Amino acid sequence: MATATSVPWQLRMFNKTLKKQQRYHVLKKHLGPIADRDECLLLTCGDNNGAMNHYLRELGGKWSFADLEDVCIDEIAELLGTEVKLGAENQLPYPDAAFDRVITIDVHEHLNDPIVFTSEVHRVTKPGGQVIITVPNGDETKLAVRLKHAVGMTPQAYGHTRVGIPLAELKSIMRESQIEPSAESTFSRFFTEMLELTINFAYVKVLAKRSKAKVETGQIAPATSEQLKSVEKTYKLYSLIYPIYWLISKLDALLFFTEGYVVVAEGRRRV
Repeated sequence: MATATSVPWQLRMFNKTLKKQQRYHVLKKHLGPIADRDECLLLTCGDNNGAMNHYLRELGGKWSFADLEDVCIDEIAELLGTEVKLGAENQLPYPDAAFDRVITIDVHEHLNDPIVFTSEVHRVTKPGGQVIITVPNGDETKLAVRLKHAVGMTPQAYGHTRVGIPLAELKSIMRESQIEPSAESTFSRFFTEMLELTINFAYVKVLAKRSKAKVETGQIAPATSEQLKSVEKTYKLYSLIYPIYWLISKLDALLFFTEGYVVVAEGRRRV
């Protein structure tokens, strides 16, 4: 039986991260059953320590992984025991029509021209293959977004070029890239978003500035074991109050009629 200390730090953090757990359950629903022969690709952009890669791979299929930033690649590869490639928005390191399923997690908001990247996603997906894109909602009128800006948590603090992309615009980008949208979801409503804001604000505005480990601009939570170790005492305190955070996040259910702060679009590559 695995002890708490024998569980990789990335998986322990995942189990204390509200939004990542919500994202996993939404992605699992969109993916549906995965055949063993399915070639799957997960694309991320810096805000990733490998836990999501680990849990998605457990769903089945043959997985490949790439990140558009190189900050955490080595530690992700160590966790997964497999290669994690460095990609670019205009050149993914894979041949044409290589994958049955491609997932991109919070990449588009980092880019100046998301259509270039989405076209690359189209290129590496097989005709008729599944594409799932998650991105922060770009609606700047939403209350939590206004509160983020008021306390200095602007897109730049998150390492983003924009707040996000509204669902309608995301589907338009997909269509322009020859990916036909077929389903959509949203998650992380007001209560979860505000809880995440308290965590991100504390890390970016206080803890990262005191950290002995190097913290890159745009990192809103520990992304390496060294960074986590530098805030170990605070993280232990957070772990104690996490059950309270979890309970408060469940109040999102009261806001089922609102669009979440993260949008998900699923589509198929046109033949």
